[in-house]
Amino acid sequence: RKRQRYVEKDGKCNVQHGNVRETYRYLTDIFTTLVDLEWRFSLLVFILAYAVTWLFFGLIWWFIAYCRGDLDHLEDHAWTPCVNNLNGFVSAFLFSIETETTIGYGHRVITDKCPEGIVLLLLQAILGSMVNAFMVGCMFVKISQPNKRAETLVFSSHAVVSLRDDRLCLMFRVGDLRDSHIVEASIRAKLIKSKQTQEGEFIPLDQTDLSVGFETGDDRLFLVSPLIISHEIDERSPFWDVSRHQLEKDDFEIVVILEGMVEATGMTCQARSSYLADEVLWGHRFAPLLSLEEGFYEVDY
Repeated sequence: RKRQRYVEKDGKCNVQHGNVRETYRYLTDIFTTLVDLEWRFSLLVFILAYAVTWLFFGLIWWFIAYCRGDLDHLEDHAWTPCVNNLNGFVSAFLFSIETETTIGYGHRVITDKCPEGIVLLLLQAILGSMVNAFMVGCMFVKISQPNKRAETLVFSSHAVVSLRDDRLCLMFRVGDLRDSHIVEASIRAKLIKSKQTQEGEFIPLDQTDLSVGFETGDDRLFLVSPLIISHEIDERSPFWDVSRHQLEKDDFEIVVILEGMVEATGMTCQARSSYLADEVLWGHRFAPLLSLEEGFYEVDY
């Protein structure tokens, strides 16, 4: 039976939220909701936000001109309209775009004989600034999200169990493909395995910490070249009483999490990967990939 991963190799979590009744909670944090949307929906909301406000205020400009009788005095040069050269809904819509985007072509312009138009002009200018700040902010945050930086943080396809300094260790390797570094990088590992308590309670996907050097500070990485992360299998390890054959037949998943700040932007980045039981090789070691060249070290990925 193929085991369903909790976390994919590329870091995607295979968890979906169903039967969420209090969906209003998403709207209370509308900014994060818009940032988390897929790109096609984000672009649709971005376009609709501007189009709806342009149409809404265009309709109001046309309604003001209609109520004042400006549309009935288009050829009367002695008549002072609310907006010069506004002769229908299309021109009102164009004037709305010019007002909100501060283009100002100069053909259509508001006069000083229209107090309701002055009030509407102020409202549209304020609301337009708010829409610009909100939507441009959403787009900027979405574009600059650090999750794409995790694409260049790579993990070894397998983990290994072997002796290191006469101690049995579970090891995996992590590396960074970019020249700009991850600042304050730290690594964590979790064992995902279902278990049953002594009281008979079944806990699906129970999470257990795997020590990768928290006590000694080895979990804080200087990730300039690929590093081998080691978990010592001692009395405190959940693998202490697991033999090689049990390890191959067991049903578990090891989730590894690398976190740090992107040097270029200062934003926090997280990269994830996982290893199933058949991806843990017993008695293997990682091949060396660092060599000394003429004046520099070269990493052969």
